[in-house]
Amino acid sequence: MGYRRKSRELALQALFYLEKNQDESNKENKDELLDLFCLNFEKEITDDTQSFFMLLVKGVMDCESELDSLLDSCSKNWKLSRMSAVDKNIMRIGAFELLKCPDIPSSVTINEAVEIGKKFGAKDSASFINGVLDHIKISENIK
Repeated sequence: MGYRRKSRELALQALFYLEKNQDESNKENKDELLDLFCLNFEKEITDDTQSFFMLLVKGVMDCESELDSLLDSCSKNWKLSRMSAVDKNIMRIGAFELLKCPDIPSSVTINEAVEIGKKFGAKDSASFINGVLDHIKISENIK
């Protein structure tokens, strides 16, 4: 497995952990939770994966409302609140890459998200993720 795939999978796990453990009354604890996640996964977060992992996690954290708005508008008949946390976080990572990482071809970003969806998501996750990210690519005029 390449270091970027490993970074994406770790980012998914970290974002899922943050979403499920964040105290709604204290939004500031995300950094503390991320530090705890990194401490518990220090063997998996290697020198090769750390930089891209942190780019994805911090990027999604910083742009979460923008990404969620885009996901909400590009998913037919699905409100963000109804999406599984796994699918939602895979698509947040994919949308972040599409919007903020122009050095990564959009086809690679979408393919990686689909493959991670097959591994971590439900039976229909991959096709759902593919459809939403493709809609984002088209609506945002991304090559």
